[in-house]
Amino acid sequence: MPASPLGENPLLFIIFIVSFMIITCLDLEGVLVPEVWIAVAKTTGIEGLALTTRDIPNYDELMRHRLGIIAQHGLTLAQVQEVIAQLEPMPGALDFLDWLRSTTQVVILSDTFEEFAQPLMKKLKMPCILCHQLVLDAKGNIADYQLRIDDPKRRAIKAFQGLNYKCIAAGDSFNDVSMLEQAEQGIFYRPPAVIAAKYPQFPVAQDYTQFKSLLEQAFDRLT
Repeated sequence: MPASPLGENPLLFIIFIVSFMIITCLDLEGVLVPEVWIAVAKTTGIEGLALTTRDIPNYDELMRHRLGIIAQHGLTLAQVQEVIAQLEPMPGALDFLDWLRSTTQVVILSDTFEEFAQPLMKKLKMPCILCHQLVLDAKGNIADYQLRIDDPKRRAIKAFQGLNYKCIAAGDSFNDVSMLEQAEQGIFYRPPAVIAAKYPQFPVAQDYTQFKSLLEQAFDRLT
């Protein structure tokens, strides 16, 4: 009989199996990759596009703001995608994600769009991502956006819990708070000080080493 890749320690095998009853859900921008709209703002010189959910908590208000600027400047989907194609994962993000995927199942819960996410997912070795879609006009330019579902991050966590998974959620901004509250454990990764202060119940990691430590503590508690 071939040897188990986990060795002869049955306890290690049990812990390994239990850990896969946990799903770790991560925000994308600001956690694994740079903020897309900030990069677009820097490249195009359109300062108004630098606002994110850190600045405007209401996502629809933020997207209406962005759509208005896009229309005003005639910014095309192709131009935005060209900027995104140049983005790289944050330093250390890929090694961190490789470690995390060897430990639990991982799902990216993001308010980005499928039309933006593909090149970023390739650079992150294609993790599962749940996000939204853009609405394009006849010329293929950005006309509107369509949410996958209302309050998608929290409802995704709740759906996983309904399948008897325990969830850890991590993000950096106002639009992540509902999923952090829904999860068995919420964690902030490098949030603005004002957001961390408003939600002191969530531990804060400022780098991937601290992030890994907080996740390991959560794994121990949940298993």
